[in-house]
Amino acid sequence: MLRLKRLIEIAPRRSVNGRNLLKEDVQIFPAIPLRSPSQWTSNRFLDIYQMGSKDAIERERARLKDEMNRGYFADMSEMKQHGGKIGLANKIIIPAIAAVKFPTVEVNYSDGSSLKLPITSDKNDPNLSKSDVPRASLLCLSFRASSQPMVDSWSLPFLKTFSHSADVRLYEVSFIDSWLLTRSPIKKLLLKIMRKQKPDEKQDVLQRQIVYSFGDHYYFRKELRILNLLTGYIFLLDRLGRIRWQGFGLATPDELSSLLSCTSLLLEEK
Repeated sequence: MLRLKRLIEIAPRRSVNGRNLLKEDVQIFPAIPLRSPSQWTSNRFLDIYQMGSKDAIERERARLKDEMNRGYFADMSEMKQHGGKIGLANKIIIPAIAAVKFPTVEVNYSDGSSLKLPITSDKNDPNLSKSDVPRASLLCLSFRASSQPMVDSWSLPFLKTFSHSADVRLYEVSFIDSWLLTRSPIKKLLLKIMRKQKPDEKQDVLQRQIVYSFGDHYYFRKELRILNLLTGYIFLLDRLGRIRWQGFGLATPDELSSLLSCTSLLLEEK
C-alpha cells in the first residue's frame, strides 16, 4: 500500500495536450507546446519566480499564448506553399525618413570574441573610428540549418559584386535558441568546432563574416516580425543601422538586381 501511494505521488500527471508534465507545471504554465528547448528554459521560469512581478507574469503569459498559436507545423505548411518566400523583396530602396532601426543583437565569432550588430555611426564608442563604420551592411539571418541555401543565394552574389569594397560588410548570423547548446561548456565546444576555416576561401577585401547568436531571441524576432523560422531573412542596413531593404527565402534574379543596386545607392549616400 505504501509503495502504491509513493508511485502515485511521483507519477507525472498528463496535461491537456498529451505531454507528461508535473502537476505544478500544469497549474502554472498550462498546455505549453515545446517547439524547441529554448521555450522551456529554467532561466525564464526562475526570473519570474524571483521577481514575483505581475507584469513579468503577464508578459510571459502573452508570450506563451503567441507561441501556442504558431508552431513548427505551421512553418512547414508555409514552406510547402511558397518554399520560404513569405514576401517579396523591396524593389527600391526604403527612404531614410521611413526606415526603422535594426534591433541590436550580440553575436560571437568562432574564436569566442563577441560583437554587437549593427555597427553604426551613432554609437557613443570612443574606440570606434569612422573607418570602422560601413556605409552598407548586409545581414543574413538563419534560424535553422535548412535556410542556409537561401542565405547563400543572396550572400554569394553580393560577395562577388562588392568583393573589393571597404565600405561594405557582410554578416551571416546563425541563431541558436536550444537551451542545451547555449550552456557555456557546450557553447565553447560548438564555437571551437566551427573555428576551422574553409581552405578555398578567397582573401578579398569583403569577407563573409559568419557569426552566431546564442540565447532566447523571441523579442528580437518579434521586433522584426519574424514568424517562420525555416526561411532566411536578408536585411540591408545603412551606416545608422536603419533597414533600407529586405528580402526573404531564395533570391530571384530580379531581387538580386534590386539588392545590388540599392547597395550601390547606399555607398553613394552622404
